[in-house]
Amino acid sequence: MPYEKRFKLEMYQKMLELRVFEATVQQMYEEGFIPNSAHLYVGQEAIGAGVAMAMREDDIMLPSHRGHGTILAKGCDMNRMMAELFGKADGYCKGKGGSMHLAVADHNVMGSIGIVGSNMSLAAGAGMAAKKNGRGQVAVCFFGDGAANRGTFHESMNLASILRLPIIYVLENNFYAISECSRDMTNIEKFSVRAAGYGVPGETVYGNDPWAVYESAGRAMERARCGEGPSLLEYVTWRHYGHYEGDPDARQWIYRSRQEHEEWMARDPIPIVRRQLLGDNTATEGELLAIEESVGRAVEAAVAFAHQSPWPDIKETYTDVYAV
Repeated sequence: MPYEKRFKLEMYQKMLELRVFEATVQQMYEEGFIPNSAHLYVGQEAIGAGVAMAMREDDIMLPSHRGHGTILAKGCDMNRMMAELFGKADGYCKGKGGSMHLAVADHNVMGSIGIVGSNMSLAAGAGMAAKKNGRGQVAVCFFGDGAANRGTFHESMNLASILRLPIIYVLENNFYAISECSRDMTNIEKFSVRAAGYGVPGETVYGNDPWAVYESAGRAMERARCGEGPSLLEYVTWRHYGHYEGDPDARQWIYRSRQEHEEWMARDPIPIVRRQLLGDNTATEGELLAIEESVGRAVEAAVAFAHQSPWPDIKETYTDVYAV
């Protein structure tokens, strides 16, 4: 599918924002400025960017525990996201959500959840609301290969199928549920075949190709908006680091193969897309450098914003706890 220059550069910029933001989160974590856990999205940017580019502004997002990238791709403010990770008062959740409970109501981001697979149950509720309001919204639920083996996956998909709910199940298959390889935990080669058991379309797509991600997500969303129900999209990819920041596998190769890692690193989507843009004359080296410098400045500004933001008042401990 041919794309306009503006669209292709926007895709590259969005992917780059996710990469530089997460690389900076890693640095800030190691320097002690991020007081909670961090599950980095580095390597999976083509999925977050591709799916987000296919979404409407009013669509609902349900991120996974590895959610910084997808939330940022939805268009959320980088400054407030970084402040939230720092635990500061200017964060989206006043510093109380942190990395794994980051919600952004203004952008219909229902929030990352630390309990693996639990967002799929919430997706059913979001899908019901989207169907009832009749505005053509879809709910996009992100999860990994590990979550696909939990009961919530099957329960949610079964209900979504019965009720024809407008839900896109985005399975980011990076092959590892913490330290266990999905190839050792399932007897299927592709998770997408499970969709057939619920009468739902399923598709496996190479997740490091943002154009393939965008097109497959767009088809599924159009189908959902037309009242034809949910879809399961499995995007095959690779996380560059361990399960969490500090996971020794990132340096010591405890449970992953160094050889397989190097093979996937050669498929890193960002340098590949950069070469594509130069190779097909979409952009010049100068134009890409300008984008890269702009992204770098934006992330630096986000870090400065987080440093300058105040700590929450102790009284905030008792706010936003119960709904009245």
